Amino acid sequence: MTDPVQIWRTAYRHAGAWQRDFAPLSLSDMFAESVARAPSAPLIEFLGRSYPYSEVADGARRVAAGLQRLGIAKGDRVGLFLPNVPHYVAAYYGALALGAVVVNFSPLYTPAELEQQVEDSGTRLLFTLSAKALLPTALEVLGGSSLERLVVGSVAGALPAGKGLLYRLFKRGEIAERPHDPQIMAFSALIHNDGAFDPPAIDPMEDLALIQYTGGTTGTPKGAMLTHQNLSANARQISVIDPRPDLPDRVMGALPLFHVFANACVLNRTVFRGGEMVLVPRFDAGQVLREIERTRATAFPGVPTMYQALLAHPALEAADLSSLRVCISGGAPMPVEVKERFEARTGARLVEGYGLTETAGVVSTNPYEGPNKIGTIGQPIPGTIVTLVDKDDPSRPAPLGEPGEIVVEGPQVMKGYWRRPEADAKVFLGRRLRTGDVGTIDEDGYIKVVDRLKDMVVVSGFKVFPSQVEAVLYKHPAVREALVIGIPDSYSGERPKAFVTLQPGVGATGAELAEWLNFRVGKHERVVAVEIRDQLPKTLIGKLSRKELQAEEKAKATP
Repeated sequence: MTDPVQIWRTAYRHAGAWQRDFAPLSLSDMFAESVARAPSAPLIEFLGRSYPYSEVADGARRVAAGLQRLGIAKGDRVGLFLPNVPHYVAAYYGALALGAVVVNFSPLYTPAELEQQVEDSGTRLLFTLSAKALLPTALEVLGGSSLERLVVGSVAGALPAGKGLLYRLFKRGEIAERPHDPQIMAFSALIHNDGAFDPPAIDPMEDLALIQYTGGTTGTPKGAMLTHQNLSANARQISVIDPRPDLPDRVMGALPLFHVFANACVLNRTVFRGGEMVLVPRFDAGQVLREIERTRATAFPGVPTMYQALLAHPALEAADLSSLRVCISGGAPMPVEVKERFEARTGARLVEGYGLTETAGVVSTNPYEGPNKIGTIGQPIPGTIVTLVDKDDPSRPAPLGEPGEIVVEGPQVMKGYWRRPEADAKVFLGRRLRTGDVGTIDEDGYIKVVDRLKDMVVVSGFKVFPSQVEAVLYKHPAVREALVIGIPDSYSGERPKAFVTLQPGVGATGAELAEWLNFRVGKHERVVAVEIRDQLPKTLIGKLSRKELQAEEKAKATP
């Protein structure tokens, strides 16, 4: 096969050139430049209320000033335990302006999961909302960890005046009371200042902007250290592959901002472009259809299950989605029939891409215009080198014509794992990052993922780590041994399934164990079933082995 680097130099399908440098740029400067270019342009559209760049920038300055008065300084970790609300954007850019390091936490986390990552990262202050789905968890972590302070926002305060009143009147059941506690501050009180603060000098190449937790290749949560340059470079890389930068840019923000996919493709890339984000607190297919039509959104980044949900919704038939131009799918393989149906219904281009937490978001994607190879993740975005190494010996290139482990080099590759030098040693080959995924590169320079070295299960784009679910199962007195694997699922791509053996003389049914387990894990970690076996497969040295179970389930799913 022709050297893929040569292919990308001469037959690149993305807009612009593959070989490109990205000058050092902090996220704070990137945001400030976009504000200065068009201060009155809309940045956020949230359920009928529009926030121009100047208003968001004022909020971010007030967040920075408020944090500085609380003693937060450069390098301190500030957590965001938030859905897609305007508070997130102000807190994100405000903390970054102060030189603090943002730590994203999923609103789906259980208290134990949140506490573990708060402690590991050394998060001092956490932003959240006065919602029953969030505040009780945050309060439990505040009381049981080294977390020093909570800042609590109100969804009603972010809505238009009429909607805010209705929210308070009719959705009281969703609101949690904020306790009177010196460790707990209202978001409105934090930003009640003139926005004056002393900004520190930021080195984009060295200073961290974000600690984003991922399971990496072992299933143990690790914080990927992403610098300002990692994130701003990826925003620019994603932006320059758009062949029509002159057209309106309005992104449907249903992907959760705490996820690296949305952080790159919805938030940072849109801010760099001076575009607008249409935010919804969570994905609801009917609401997304209405918001796309109402706001005339031009792009919708999502995971395959989102597109499936839109296609299945009864309101799709009457919805006007003609404003959509390009939609990007990532997080899990895109079924061919879903791509074809979505494109036929909307007239938009639906392209499949690929990225990792460790690469600040995006590595490659199919082009917005030009050949779109179904089943591939396209060509790498500008400034990114993708190579294949031997699956068994990563110090050597993959044998000619054979699949190999995908290795990535580029300005978006993380600085390393937070306080995990031993993990860095396993994933870095010099400046190149091992992905744990196995792939091929064809004669046109298009990359295809064919396998993975990881045990993780990908549920609607969210990573589930079997060892963590197994650890919960082992707490049940009836469970002797436990294994969790991913099984194919037509909607979410994969779902976890558990297999257990029981303690002698202790009775339990699979249904009972599944109910017990699913009450104690995150929503995306819930198993479809617990199957009780007399014994579980083991390796020659007696270690429990998933491989045989995976083969069994794959055979069941094969027509």
